[in-house]
Amino acid sequence: MKNTRNTVAKSAILEIIQSSKVALSHVEIQKLSEGLCDRVTIYRILDRLMIEDVIHKIATPDGTVKYAACHHKHEEHHIHNHVHFSCEKCHSVTCLDTVKPSYSIPKDYLVKEINFTLSGICKDCNE
Repeated sequence: MKNTRNTVAKSAILEIIQSSKVALSHVEIQKLSEGLCDRVTIYRILDRLMIEDVIHKIATPDGTVKYAACHHKHEEHHIHNHVHFSCEKCHSVTCLDTVKPSYSIPKDYLVKEINFTLSGICKDCNE
């Protein structure tokens, strides 16, 4: 039997993430969910949404983990190896899907995942 409250919470948390223009931390998601569920349930929901490939996790330069919606069609193979931008002023983190990371590694290495974050001042803070 499905837990209806958990399904409602999962839908609400996904909506919070999808409607945000920036990546959100667990604390930010918890505040925006206005007591809909406890912090452990939010972690479980975030894990489930990552497994379902509708959100992805971003490690920021200061060690904070943030979550952002995926913007791909689910029928295509997709990996989250795109660039993220972390603003040093407002601390927002945004996905730069059109910017592709570039790197060079020795031929004996196999890259499976990239966490490529640029730091600086975002366009809103730079105005």
